[in-house]
Amino acid sequence: MSSNYTPFPPQRQSPLPLLLAGAAFALAAYLVLDRTGVFDPVASSVPRAITPRGELAPHEDSLVELFQNASPSVAHISTTSLVRTYSGITEQQGSGSGFVWDNTGTIVTNHHVVAGAREVMVTVAGNNYLADVLRSSPTHDLAILKLRARDVDLKPIALGSSKDLRVGQTTIAIGNPFGFDQTMTTGIVSALNRTLKSKEGNMMRGLVQVDAAINPGNSGGPLLDSAGRLIGVTTAIYSPSGANAGLGFAVPVDVVNIVVPRLIANKPTTALLGVRTDFERLNLDQSLGYRSGAIVTEVVDGYGARAAGLRPFKVGADRRIEEYGDVIVAIDGQRVRSYSELPLALSSRNSGDVVRVTAIRGLPDNPRTVTLDIEMRTQDEPIDAGM
Repeated sequence: MSSNYTPFPPQRQSPLPLLLAGAAFALAAYLVLDRTGVFDPVASSVPRAITPRGELAPHEDSLVELFQNASPSVAHISTTSLVRTYSGITEQQGSGSGFVWDNTGTIVTNHHVVAGAREVMVTVAGNNYLADVLRSSPTHDLAILKLRARDVDLKPIALGSSKDLRVGQTTIAIGNPFGFDQTMTTGIVSALNRTLKSKEGNMMRGLVQVDAAINPGNSGGPLLDSAGRLIGVTTAIYSPSGANAGLGFAVPVDVVNIVVPRLIANKPTTALLGVRTDFERLNLDQSLGYRSGAIVTEVVDGYGARAAGLRPFKVGADRRIEEYGDVIVAIDGQRVRSYSELPLALSSRNSGDVVRVTAIRGLPDNPRTVTLDIEMRTQDEPIDAGM
């Protein structure tokens, strides 16, 4: 008997485990190599192509041109002074800014930059000069220097006006903050007619407030308008830290253009009415019947106010008014709202000028307007902050 036997076909092993093992190995290898950075893109050592910029924006162009035109007129001032310390007399170095006033070698800066200086070095247009301090006005914090050089090729700074300045105008300061020569900063006019006490204790009035960055070393440098004209001399900052806090102050150029020629001519820099007060500000009580104006508590002998018959207030030790005087409300038609506004109203007057003073007389019961013509006179020293 015969039978047919058919064997089962051999079973083939599944490739899936091998594939999975291979994939796992490949993944592990990739991860190991990836951590070594082998797959990272390689930086090119060829310089990159430059993207064309195009023309500067119009306001950038104007600022670049302004700096190129004005910077040759800006001076870096270095001073050496002798100061007394606990260990004796020692030299002290100082730094500030200034600008060229004329082509005879006159440099304008702040009084406090060169006050007490034993030696002054001025760097302007890339050249170094020794300079002498000719005269200064602490009241206005202005000083003039004379370069010890002849036939110097100097570019006087262009002058503008400050009487028509408006809050919001562009301002540009060029100077040497912290000794960094020829530094330009920009900002705006933040306020006008500010009052600030100088380092010497003088009340400086009518200042221009700006937010352009001004730091130690900028003092005495030019403040310019967008046309590149001088509109002020940077003189002070208000900062608890001592560095720029966005509160900078400048002497307005209209005052500079009066004081500097007087300094050059060796004439007194301040013409006075001959009045003073023992109050910085005195708010007029409602009982006076008049709430705006300048009260004076003394009229000085030998000056025009006394000759014209201006009447002072008499105030007792308890600050009560014992006798009423005149309240000045205008100078040549310019309104005066407080005693602190008198310097600005009188800043352009020269000795011998006659100003028309409008005052309220007869307070508190019978107020009336009086007009006095007062001759301005000068003296070498101010009368205790008098006007």
